[in-house]
Amino acid sequence: MKFTTLLFDVDDTLLDFQLTERKALKALFQEEELTLTDEIEAIYKKINSRLWREFEQGKTDKATVTDTRFSLLFQQLNKKVDGKKMGEQYRYHLSQGHDLLGNSKAVIEKLNFDYELYIVTNGVAKTQYQRLNDSQMTKFFNDIFVSEEVGYQKPMKEYFDYVFERIPNFEREKTMIIGDSLASDIQGGQLAGIQTLWLNPTKQAASATIQPNYEISRLDDIFDILD
Repeated sequence: MKFTTLLFDVDDTLLDFQLTERKALKALFQEEELTLTDEIEAIYKKINSRLWREFEQGKTDKATVTDTRFSLLFQQLNKKVDGKKMGEQYRYHLSQGHDLLGNSKAVIEKLNFDYELYIVTNGVAKTQYQRLNDSQMTKFFNDIFVSEEVGYQKPMKEYFDYVFERIPNFEREKTMIIGDSLASDIQGGQLAGIQTLWLNPTKQAASATIQPNYEISRLDDIFDILD
């Protein structure tokens, strides 16, 4: 199969979100004169993951994710905070992080010569645009589709319908999505009827219902799939 169009997720696919997240949390807690322990970080990640999962499933909206995650965190720590304000400060610190994941920039720069490249990402538009601009990768992509602007999110079919309508001469059978999330990227690709490539560095087992067409453990290996 000869692909012509590649759709890339951002976090933990092109940019190292785990590293950026930790830096942002540390900066936020220092600003609030609080101590970020491994235990608190683990609780936050559990809450944050649950909220984003509910967002992807259409059970909640983005504002609920961004404005309540710190309130919920500190409720468990028996402390009251302004969750919305902390969320805004956290997103500021997050937007400053643009750590590349592995050789992602070099991979994208090479792919840019032979493929039409697009960004497909859930998240906050302002944050994602700034991180992509600061990483100097924006120039390699024909367009960027952020769920906040689309009005739908991965894995919803409506999100992909929106994207496909805006890709010139779109050919479904020649399009593949590349991402690290089974629930949003791979399931989304399945629902949209396109090929899927799962970036799975920790070699997790796929679920019984969400099976990628292809799987790699590092982005550099994408050329083995495409060739």
